[in-house]
Amino acid sequence: MDTECIAPAHPGEIHILQLTDSHLFASRDARLLGIATADSLGRVIEAVLAEGRHLDFVIMTGDVSQDYSLESYEIFAELIRGLPCPVFFLPGNHDDGPLMYRIFPRITSQVHVAKCLLCEDWVFCFLNSEVYGVAHGWLQRDEIEFMNARLREHQDRRAVICLHHYPLLVDSAWLDTQTLHNQNEFLSAVSQREQVKMILCGHVHQEQDRQAGGIRCLATPSTSIQFAPLSHDFGLDSKGPGWRYLTLYRDGGVSTEVHRLPPDLFVPDYGVRGY
Repeated sequence: MDTECIAPAHPGEIHILQLTDSHLFASRDARLLGIATADSLGRVIEAVLAEGRHLDFVIMTGDVSQDYSLESYEIFAELIRGLPCPVFFLPGNHDDGPLMYRIFPRITSQVHVAKCLLCEDWVFCFLNSEVYGVAHGWLQRDEIEFMNARLREHQDRRAVICLHHYPLLVDSAWLDTQTLHNQNEFLSAVSQREQVKMILCGHVHQEQDRQAGGIRCLATPSTSIQFAPLSHDFGLDSKGPGWRYLTLYRDGGVSTEVHRLPPDLFVPDYGVRGY
């Protein structure tokens, strides 16, 4: 079944946690550019739980894995077990998308594989922009057709479109080569739908909040390494691992906050020139 329904605990408000770019390995001890990614995701989840916010569901916007391994997804399932709500996901460029859709129902009931979610007056579409083995993204025709079909079917609802690759440039020369390469086709499709209010992404390992034709485009810091903004060449930022809260209201309003761990908890290797 490609569509699920969830009723929020508080009518008129939908409370969401966005996690992204955990970059887990088959080994819990493995490091990415000096960061123990399983530990950093674990600390992010501990911080979320300590903050005690109500959550209706979690959206994980890709790059759960760094090495495409089954074990990395099993580690993810273990780390999120304490979160008191369902988790929805979409693949990133470091993921094995077919494996994720196949194995998550077997290893955990907490991670849902539906690509469309209905919640109160909103519809969420979770799209796969992965091009296996390369960094840039591309939405295949069937992904865009799926989105268009769900939006037509639920045209009375406001919409949030979720995908891994940010569909706008972020003014970092090296990172802007890894954008969604058919971004014009995608943005043209969503711009024809007034119901689309927001695009929610990961991939760029930094906070972004921009507009594309009146649609708000958000990107969220990684739970692991952070990319330095406005950089010509590859560079790491000193900010800590992050996550995003969103509250969506019945009248179409959206409030959102990015939270981070302290910057000294997980310090990357700044001498690395790529990954």
